[in-house]
Amino acid sequence: MKIVDAKVIVCSPGRNFVTLKIVTEDGIHGLGDATLNGRELAVASYLSDHVIPLLIGRDARRIEDIWQYLYKGAYWRRGPVTMSAISAVDTALWDIKGKALNAPVYQLLGGASRDARKAVFPACRAPTE
Repeated sequence: MKIVDAKVIVCSPGRNFVTLKIVTEDGIHGLGDATLNGRELAVASYLSDHVIPLLIGRDARRIEDIWQYLYKGAYWRRGPVTMSAISAVDTALWDIKGKALNAPVYQLLGGASRDARKAVFPACRAPTE
């Protein structure tokens, strides 16, 4: 399942949101958030100019391999711009894998850790006067 395309989307009021869309040869796409408030265009440029060219042709199922490649192979130190970009790639790849396996991503990452329906909340008391 090779990555054939990726696109950076900058949108919303004042360029507040950066989204990465990765597309595979099977037509499955995944989305990842790369928003870094105040540095949206830096992350968008880093993704477009440096990360996306490295992704094209790689196997989208090799999430950990791609993460390590981007993290350890970065020319610049791993600051907030780089880590926001890597985070978007990671999230988009998990989204692709979940869609390919027809499973929610939380199941792929180990399943639910608690059942909100069974959560116990302390009894609410009215203030005493």
